[in-house]
Amino acid sequence: MRSRRSILYVPGSDPHKMEKAADSGADSVCLDLEDGVAENRKDEARGLIEKALANLDFGGSERLVRLNAFSTGRTELDLKAVLRGKPDGIVLPKVVDAGEVVKIDAMLENAEKQYPGGGYRIALIVIVESAMGILNLREICRASSRLQAVIFGSEDFLVSIGARRTESGTEVLYARSAIVVTTAAFGLQAIDLVQFNFKDLEILEEESRQGCAMGFSGKQIIHPAQIAPVQNAFTPSAEEISQALEIVQHAEAYQAQGRGAFAMGEMMVDAPVIKRAENVLARARAAGVISQT
Repeated sequence: MRSRRSILYVPGSDPHKMEKAADSGADSVCLDLEDGVAENRKDEARGLIEKALANLDFGGSERLVRLNAFSTGRTELDLKAVLRGKPDGIVLPKVVDAGEVVKIDAMLENAEKQYPGGGYRIALIVIVESAMGILNLREICRASSRLQAVIFGSEDFLVSIGARRTESGTEVLYARSAIVVTTAAFGLQAIDLVQFNFKDLEILEEESRQGCAMGFSGKQIIHPAQIAPVQNAFTPSAEEISQALEIVQHAEAYQAQGRGAFAMGEMMVDAPVIKRAENVLARARAAGVISQT
């Protein structure tokens, strides 16, 4: 699965911002038809996104499109318009149950059949942003084989439970943890909440480090200035990579001798420690920090 340390949202109604985002270096660029677009410009944005997908060079960035939710009645027309630009993936917001995932999966499967020769597989990412969505996470995560990640939509979630945002973030801790645990159980990525203060990078860095420590794969962002701090936070450091390589190399040697746990310096290494080291190396490879071999 590809690295999604950062998912940068950009309004689909703004060609200039889409052009800048294409050259931003974000792991994923999400051209937005939902919250970032005024109601009276949503139809126009469909065409602008189609043109951006067809004409802009996004380099190594994944090209995502966030549709409007099924509840708006716009989803089908959104999808029909943007698929002409062959995006890498579709983001479906405000998902509350598995039925919505099954429905969008069928729509994407039908769209893929329209392209001769096969080989075009559209990734699916969903945003869970309500109390009901959190309760239905298990069913949502296993509803489609094309589902690759679940994004936590914190602001709508807070509205759904009648809470308010605080600096400590305790009001969203349960939901964030639930998303990390459930996605991990199904082999999916978990994408953390947005930090709307794009000028205070210290807050962003701390929040990103916390998200990474919790088990999130990446973070949503809304400004290019947030890309580097977020991607750095979700990339294993040189020290972490070096230690992980050493652990794996020692583990292979001891395994050949028929030994399981072993001491490495002042640290006792057993199966969970080895697995954690392997995960660090997998993240580093996905981010392109070390080679795939």
